[in-house]
Amino acid sequence: MNRLTIVSIIVTTLLFIGCGQNGQSNSAAKSEPAKSETIAEKATKAVQAVKESASSAVAKTAEVAKKTTHEVTETAKKAVEATKEAVAKATGAPSAKFAKCAGCHGKDGKTKALGKSAVIAGQPKADLVKKIKEYKAGTRNVAGMGSLMKGQVAALSDADIDAIATYISGLK
Repeated sequence: MNRLTIVSIIVTTLLFIGCGQNGQSNSAAKSEPAKSETIAEKATKAVQAVKESASSAVAKTAEVAKKTTHEVTETAKKAVEATKEAVAKATGAPSAKFAKCAGCHGKDGKTKALGKSAVIAGQPKADLVKKIKEYKAGTRNVAGMGSLMKGQVAALSDADIDAIATYISGLK
């Protein structure tokens, strides 16, 4: 709650209390001794109740925001994965794994990566598998590209390497 609302509640409470109790006029209330609490005590209790209510509302809002943030993050991650899969299908790639290759070799495999490598499109599958595995093991370093390629293929499984090699060998 904002401060204006809290102040309005307090003022309203004070007016009702100050104008009389149980339908009595203000002068009658002044002439009788207070039977229970004073106006200040009632106002203090009202302020405390408002503070507790506001604190509870803030805590609930923070909890909902945290939950919503988590849900949005998870939804975004799923959307990114779905987009990667859609791109892979649209380009005919066996998986999103080829996207790393396409970054340097082109989506059709006909680009000389960094102007140094051979065109990879249409190379025999067995040769591609052998070369990729050599890069992964760190035993191949053509035109100084060994370190770069090792980093690119390090996370590929044998099945990934086979699928990518099959795809690249089919590029014409």
